[in-house]
Amino acid sequence: MINTSPLISLIAAWGSLNRLQSLYQEVWVPVEVRQEILKGGVNNFGVAEFQVAIWLIQQQDPVTISPFLLNSLDLGEASVIQLALDQSIATVCMDEVVGRRIARLNGLSLTGSVGILLKAKQQDSAMSVKEAISNMLNHNIRLSQTVVDFALAQAGES
Repeated sequence: MINTSPLISLIAAWGSLNRLQSLYQEVWVPVEVRQEILKGGVNNFGVAEFQVAIWLIQQQDPVTISPFLLNSLDLGEASVIQLALDQSIATVCMDEVVGRRIARLNGLSLTGSVGILLKAKQQDSAMSVKEAISNMLNHNIRLSQTVVDFALAQAGES
């Protein structure tokens, strides 16, 4: 189960979502997240890359979201958590602090875009986390220096 910002961040990092497919058996995308991405944002960034990732499990119907989640989070984060709970999916991927906190409170495991970069590095030691982060920053993906330093240290690239 993945939210909008990690999808956009990984497209920025790698230019596609192909590596994501090799890392996870299934990646679910709620209809609300799909709609956010297909709106296009700035310059339609990531739309084409998302559309060619036909292996993503894209939900077609909106999820009925609990009022607590709707009042606490944006629609994408709320739908990711709700669908994960409804489908008994243990791990969600989101980057936003509040969403991560509420996912934990609901008993879900977490990863984020940087966690996925580190997982990819474990699978392919030739992959450069430093280059992926540089690509993300060049596409105006916001990462704190603490997160960048942590990722590079974990990847052995600091």
